Amino acid sequence: MMTFTMAPRTSRAERREELPRSVRDARVHAAVMSPLQRNRVLQAALYEASGCGWRETSVKAIVDRARITRKTFYDLFDSRDDCFAAIFEESLARMGRIAEEAYSVEGTWPQRLRAALVALLGFLEAHRALGSFTLGEIAAERSLSPECRARALERLRDVVDEGRDHRRANDELSPLAAEAVVGGVLAIVHARLRRGSGQLSELANPLMWTIVLPYLGAAAAARELRRTPPRLVAVRAKPARSPLEGLDMRITYRTARVLQVLAEQPGASNVELAGRVEIIDQGQISKLLARLRRLELIENTEARAAGVPNCWRLTPRGEEIGTAITRKLAVAGVREGRRRDG
Repeated sequence: MMTFTMAPRTSRAERREELPRSVRDARVHAAVMSPLQRNRVLQAALYEASGCGWRETSVKAIVDRARITRKTFYDLFDSRDDCFAAIFEESLARMGRIAEEAYSVEGTWPQRLRAALVALLGFLEAHRALGSFTLGEIAAERSLSPECRARALERLRDVVDEGRDHRRANDELSPLAAEAVVGGVLAIVHARLRRGSGQLSELANPLMWTIVLPYLGAAAAARELRRTPPRLVAVRAKPARSPLEGLDMRITYRTARVLQVLAEQPGASNVELAGRVEIIDQGQISKLLARLRRLELIENTEARAAGVPNCWRLTPRGEEIGTAITRKLAVAGVREGRRRDG
């Protein structure tokens, strides 16, 4: 009788460790570089859309501006619409954080509202193209991201409608007051951004008059109009420059491991690093270390003398790169392999 012997099942972690080095290198490179490429694509898409509108912007125009291939674009986004939806959603999220932080200060409802309005106008002044695109999508009936649009509008209406708690007891107030105020304010700011003329700081007092009038009456609205126009502080939305940006090398699994090992074990020699990174050929580890040294990511702290082993440490730049790589690999779930690459 024929019998079958069942091979022991391997865990998911073990199967991951058995991946070929080329596959691990590709995953490490993607985990580290994709966020940088994604940011470049979003900036290129916004630039192209600022001229003709996003609906008239082609994927070809975006990839040409970003200097990437179509394959890379479709690795990052499902479609052109998906790319612009990402811009819209991330812009809304950033604007929401700015407004919420400003609105959380202590003070009366008009004071907190003014703080939030001035903060948002500062953001929009610094990023007119992004602001015009975002407010245009909020105003559009068919938005790129209907749920995000609905949440943003609902939050704006809730903040404005807090004025109901401060109105005079006998005053009648339309149930559509907040909706009318928010729609009018957004339309005014969007129109000013599209024209590209005038400082948004000029809008602060008139907009506060528009918001306060239905809730607190003409006298309170007039006080808002007479205030000294604020000086807007440009709120820059561009994320901090990644330490990986401009790095002239391909991030492979072994490169990442060398930087990680030196962060944990400063002063390691060629032999020690080869063992930790699982490189058998000493020529390969020497070439890799020489390349990292040329990029000023590592330095040899021992004088070159016959018989004296190298003593490698990360430079300040190397520490910055190593930390960034470690974080990105952790987020992406790329783990250290245990199997020799042969």
